[in-house]
Amino acid sequence: MIRIGLIREGKIPADNRVALTPAQCKWILKNSSDVKIIVQSSPDRCFSDREYLSAGVELKEYLGECDLLFGIKEVPVAQLIPGKTYLFFSHTKKKQPQNQKLLQAIIDKKITLIDYECLEHEDGQRIIGFGFFAGVVGAHNGMMAYGNRTGLFKLDRVYKQRSFRELIHNYFGLRLPNVKIAITGSGRVAHGILEIMNLMEIHEMEPEDYLKRRFSYPVYTQLKGAELYKHKETGKYNREHFHEHPEEYSCKFFKYTSQTDILMNGIYWDKTMPRLFEKEDAKSENFIIQTIADITDDANGSVPINVGDQSIDNPVYGIDKKTLEKTAPYLPNSIDIMAVGNLPNELPRDASRYFGEQLIKHVLEDLVGNGSEILERATMVKNGQLTNPFEYLRDYAEGR
Repeated sequence: MIRIGLIREGKIPADNRVALTPAQCKWILKNSSDVKIIVQSSPDRCFSDREYLSAGVELKEYLGECDLLFGIKEVPVAQLIPGKTYLFFSHTKKKQPQNQKLLQAIIDKKITLIDYECLEHEDGQRIIGFGFFAGVVGAHNGMMAYGNRTGLFKLDRVYKQRSFRELIHNYFGLRLPNVKIAITGSGRVAHGILEIMNLMEIHEMEPEDYLKRRFSYPVYTQLKGAELYKHKETGKYNREHFHEHPEEYSCKFFKYTSQTDILMNGIYWDKTMPRLFEKEDAKSENFIIQTIADITDDANGSVPINVGDQSIDNPVYGIDKKTLEKTAPYLPNSIDIMAVGNLPNELPRDASRYFGEQLIKHVLEDLVGNGSEILERATMVKNGQLTNPFEYLRDYAEGR
């Protein structure tokens, strides 16, 4: 018998999402006689304790008897149970300083950590995540911010909607100005952005036409790897080589900064990768971008004027074009930045269903069975020891 525990989210502010919905738990219990699911009581989940109880899930405060513990966001150090196997987003693979003590505690308590972010197919494509709904919410918020800045249209907040279906109703009859939108990326985040573009009936343009033409209606262009990066010597782009040697590439995005009103950023970024532009570029009169939705949200990352997270309640801030300092949003001579680390939490029930479906389809059978190469590659720490793929975190984990 494998016991799965759904832990209460302990990070503040609390996250409302879950790894498995009550309906998904009910399906697992019906189809897997050797699996038991226990849920830790929580007042913050998007699904209530009562909904889990109605699905036949046991409710307990302490989950020490469980073999696998599923969460979403980082688990507070004090709440970690020694010797257990956890699955959650640890946000440590990039040596994020705010989570250094978390990784140290995981090692000290001889925990096994399987990080959702590291669950990948052989070609490096992510298997599981909330990226699609991050793109949906981020694109909506970016458009909302532009509407607030210009006063040309008004959009309500996503979290006020009960579901994605209800959110769609906001776009019926929406009249947008002839805005130009650049979308970066080709993964789940970008797919979510494109969903909103299509729902808002914004026209897609090829990059070449986007750069050369003016339009009397709203348009967007999607910029993937080949449109964004080129090798410093050959001038060409090769996806596999880029991911292996990103430091050998430069970014081609700058020419879009003089033709774009809104930037929707959905690319993965690492410190070895070139930025979309440099900070000083934003001071130029030719840099006309007014709103940046940095959906992948790496502070001082691919968008160097992203100076840090905002909250769901207050998702937008400004950057003064002269001083590059943080200001209130929607001020003259400034650029508005929408940057929130938990965007899918604005549609928690839809996002949780989406996440749980992927978890069941791609991961669960191996988790409760004999494991897999995918799980091995995603195991950052095993019984308190960094695994070989994550040895590069040794100095970080030891506080050096």
